[in-house]
Amino acid sequence: MAQRSLFEEPCEPSFPSVRAEAPDGWVPLSSLAPDASPGKPPGIARLAAAAPEIDFRNEVEYRELPCRTLVSSVVSERVPFHYAINPYRGCEFGCAYCYARYTHEFMDLEEAQGFERRIFVKAEAREALKRDLRRLDLQGKDIAIGTATDPYQPAERRYGITRSLLELLAERRNLRLSVTTKSDLVARDAELLARVGERNELHVNVTVTTPHYELSRRVEPRAPRPDKRLAAIRTLAEAGVRTGVFVMPLLPRITDGLEDLDLLFRLAKDAGAQYLLAQPLFLRKCSKRTFFPFLGERFPELLPYYRRLYSGHHTEALANYARAKMAEVAELKRKHGLPGLRRGDAEPGFQPDQLALAEW
Repeated sequence: MAQRSLFEEPCEPSFPSVRAEAPDGWVPLSSLAPDASPGKPPGIARLAAAAPEIDFRNEVEYRELPCRTLVSSVVSERVPFHYAINPYRGCEFGCAYCYARYTHEFMDLEEAQGFERRIFVKAEAREALKRDLRRLDLQGKDIAIGTATDPYQPAERRYGITRSLLELLAERRNLRLSVTTKSDLVARDAELLARVGERNELHVNVTVTTPHYELSRRVEPRAPRPDKRLAAIRTLAEAGVRTGVFVMPLLPRITDGLEDLDLLFRLAKDAGAQYLLAQPLFLRKCSKRTFFPFLGERFPELLPYYRRLYSGHHTEALANYARAKMAEVAELKRKHGLPGLRRGDAEPGFQPDQLALAEW
């Protein structure tokens, strides 16, 4: 693929365009970004607006975003990694509580459904990663793949960006890597992930928030079923990939019942999970705009309770809830023999702040 500078005018899309008709009322992406001053290098909002459309299907628009660098520094001290890699921008799973919705705000895309309906494909990600691996000293640093997008969302079936990055990382040595996903598509790459893990420290985190199909459909309607995710854990574990479960977020009075968590932890252990981490829900301002309407529609009786818990950045009510719930989680982990991510890790306390990724 021919390379172009980040600041060059967009060229024709690298992927073939197979576009369906947009639904009535669809707002053109170009109308949402501010005009750039003459001679001024375009920022991320301008690049997003000019990104060529490469597909439109199932009410999701796909655009090709230029990419000069892929490995982002993490500027928060509250997360256990130093760098992040996100093969896509936006996520088709579109979970109402997702903290990563803020990343679309960098592109002046603040519409409620923009995060899941406008997916930006980093078509040059492999070449960008090659450059980053040459210029950055990543030895001994934790690198997380999939912090602001799901690297195995449906777009990955068509574009294969995540797999192309793993193929490159499989040639490297002595890196500390993690992959986090809600998708059973990760099982497709079990053998490749095993190769990555032969030369590097690698763990794969599969998020499962509930063991119940019907509840999962209500909470995460676009994500794969929990049984498929557990099956993916089994496939990865059998391939020799160090795999664990993220029970994140714990949704108060929705997915946090003691019997439900006991069942989920048992199923995770039976599937071959080697560790488990859990964390109560936190809500960024951008997430509240989608999560509270979601509650009003799906769980209206809980809306007043959630408004009290999340009336501020870190309320006393939320702190009390988190303290009690994490004690239950710790006891269940001991019962089922599921340690933290690394041997000797203590169960993390509630951290309401999350990562902020350096742009570019």
